[in-house]
Amino acid sequence: MRALVIHEAKDLRLEQREIPAPAVGQIKVKVAIGGICGSDLHYYNHGGFGAIRMKQPMIPGHEFSGYVDKLGEGVEGFALGELVAISPSRPCGQCEYCHQALHNHCSNMQFYGSAMPFPHIQGGFQEELIVNATQCIKAEGLTAGEAAMAEPFAVGLHAVQRAGNIFGKRVLITGCGPIGALAAVAARRAGAAEVVITDLVSNALKFAKFAHVDHALNLHDNPDALAFYRQGKGTFDVLFECTGSAQALGGAIAAMRPRGIIVQLGLGGDMPVPMMQITAKELEIRGAFRFHDEFNLAIKLMQSGLVNLKPFISHTFELDRAHEAFEVASDRSQAMKTQITFSESAQLRPIKPQLI
Repeated sequence: MRALVIHEAKDLRLEQREIPAPAVGQIKVKVAIGGICGSDLHYYNHGGFGAIRMKQPMIPGHEFSGYVDKLGEGVEGFALGELVAISPSRPCGQCEYCHQALHNHCSNMQFYGSAMPFPHIQGGFQEELIVNATQCIKAEGLTAGEAAMAEPFAVGLHAVQRAGNIFGKRVLITGCGPIGALAAVAARRAGAAEVVITDLVSNALKFAKFAHVDHALNLHDNPDALAFYRQGKGTFDVLFECTGSAQALGGAIAAMRPRGIIVQLGLGGDMPVPMMQITAKELEIRGAFRFHDEFNLAIKLMQSGLVNLKPFISHTFELDRAHEAFEVASDRSQAMKTQITFSESAQLRPIKPQLI
């Protein structure tokens, strides 16, 4: 079978790999579709991000769905050929953090497509893959592309969970990339009274309407677009910072109300923090890293029709055009979420009408 392998920055190769048979409790899946994430782009464009650097060739990819191809011993409840969403998160279940139900902080985490540990954890951008049955969630009623959106949506859901009760709150989101846009969707489902999102790229903000935000502000065209919200002691109760930019964080804090909550999602490396403003306003900073239980919820919300994430899928490329897919995904003036098709059957599944 074929796999996409990043050897170093801008060196993406389509290579032949062997795949073993599934062991006890495992499933062999034919990967259907994979979404290119920001971390995949960091590995492709720069060989890593922050202090995390690639030290060996690595298969990227942690947003994907697949079709059940073979069941390992002891696996029940799955039918051959059915579509499943695959969580990339494989906590050990034995460490102190797993015992505290903090699975996203597992000391022995095996997260697909990650250069954080060494040897690196190979990702899901390959035609066939062995996964644990516990990673698979049935995705009936969804397209393969929708099922692959469960992972980034789960990130947004986890961020909202970290913020606490946001019912009736006013929310600011900095960064209208996939994570920011999906955090907006999650905030709306959690009952936010007002959602405002900012970005520097007009194309990204075009997708904000699918998250049903109240206002999408282009800070490139109008650097003072948040001035109205900075009046008095500020406006927003909750900030979801999705850029990893010190400038975005600093500009947003001025629009925060005293004792507001800042949830930091953006991972762009270490950055200076305006601590005096945070102290004077008694703001709280909470990190949000990956997810766990939220993956199942992401699928359920899509299946129930309570959210529609298909409009955020801007581009889909066949595997042979993977290099082009990564280039397009890197261009925010074109793309929101770019996906790669790994299985022909992924293109044959019926597509439900868009509810927007």
